[in-house]
Amino acid sequence: MRRAVCPGSYDPVTNGHLDIIERASKLFDEVVVAVLINKSKKSLFDVDERIDMLREVTAQWPNVRIDSWHGLLVDYCKANEIGAIVKGLRAVSDFDYELQMAQMNQQLSGVETMFMSTNPLYSFLASSLVKEVATYGGDVSSLLPPTIEERVRARIAERS
Repeated sequence: MRRAVCPGSYDPVTNGHLDIIERASKLFDEVVVAVLINKSKKSLFDVDERIDMLREVTAQWPNVRIDSWHGLLVDYCKANEIGAIVKGLRAVSDFDYELQMAQMNQQLSGVETMFMSTNPLYSFLASSLVKEVATYGGDVSSLLPPTIEERVRARIAERS
């Protein structure tokens, strides 16, 4: 079975994330969307909430599974018999960082990294930017699935 992981914080999951996940689901038998657990990072949503949101918006792809991890991603890959990491690249600046990570991961474990160019519609899109725009009342409806946008707006309103 060809298995891949799409790692990230997904705080919140965006249409750009979903584009990469959908495309990966067509290339691999199973795609694990792995939510990074980073307790030192202040997130809009906790890990369980992000997992729930991801399950909701990826339900249309039967070969996509949602999980979480902490520590080294390659250790997660080895423990779950995953041979590939899938990463979306928005710009050259992403490539510089991700190439180093890919080379380190390959050296540590033999796990390969596959880079997918981001759909140009989402080349500027980052969860952090979405949160900032939404915090100031900006329109993020084209950047998030509708149910995720509702949750983002509700969470921001709770914190105001």
